Amino acid sequence: MAGRDYPRGWDELQAWFPDDAACLTYLERLRWRDGFVCPTCGAAGNPWRQTRSRLVCPACRHQTTVTAGTIFDKSRTPLTSWFAASWYVTNQKYGANALGLQRVLGLGSYQTAWTMLHKLRRAMVIPGRDRLGGDVEVDESYVGGEEEGVRGRLTHDKAIVAIAVEVKQPRGFGRARLRRIPDVSGASLLGFVRDVIEPDAIVLTDGWRGYGPLTRNGYTHKATNISASGDPAHVVMPAVHRVASLLKRWLMGTHQGAVRPIHLDAYLDEYTVRFNRRTSRSRGLLFYRLLEQAVVTDPTPYGDIVGGKP
Repeated sequence: MAGRDYPRGWDELQAWFPDDAACLTYLERLRWRDGFVCPTCGAAGNPWRQTRSRLVCPACRHQTTVTAGTIFDKSRTPLTSWFAASWYVTNQKYGANALGLQRVLGLGSYQTAWTMLHKLRRAMVIPGRDRLGGDVEVDESYVGGEEEGVRGRLTHDKAIVAIAVEVKQPRGFGRARLRRIPDVSGASLLGFVRDVIEPDAIVLTDGWRGYGPLTRNGYTHKATNISASGDPAHVVMPAVHRVASLLKRWLMGTHQGAVRPIHLDAYLDEYTVRFNRRTSRSRGLLFYRLLEQAVVTDPTPYGDIVGGKP
């Protein structure tokens, strides 16, 4: 509930979390709702508290902290900055880029802001999310600059993004899922569909032969030949084309298109969360949900995030 479980605005955020001690107390409540549980032996009970926020299990004497094993693990950035970043990311309609976050929070380096954003993106996705159901449009889109000498689904340099969107009746869109795929082969498209769409859903696609395996694998598949339909693709399949258009606008507007293919999946995850929660009326609740996931998301070393230069 707003004002009890999470702050209602920026001023309240600052009042609730004036220092790291207040942040640690809040994270403990999120991580151990029914009381401390030792990550080593599983024993429950009140831990002994030592200096530097260390908690000692009364059963096995293992020392830990509430941030150990989370995205905050071993971070030298104050938790107050992490909380402010979480609030900023969830309360900005189009999110934040690293340069903007660095300026708003007064962080010492662009690298710090960039790393924080990528760790928060990893915490946005809930493992084992429900798959899409009902009528679901599926198509691919291409992210990258203009290419010369290519036609149709051929690409040399662009990233291929598979998109699935629930279509509501009589109108409207439901949830979406996006993922970078290596190619538009039947194997790649079938793998995407299996992962994100329920078996009893109706899958709506264009006439691309790569969707042929869907029927053979138990899906109800309705394909439309766009060329023969007499209507443009965005009319025949409005959901996926709307999502693809908004994705590209978001990448160009918020991130100025400066997204390397190796990091694209993280941006797709963030965009998916933003799209699926577009009707949320409480931004404070989004902040709360993000921190809930942050304390159960494994830490990722900087080197694993970068995979090259940020």
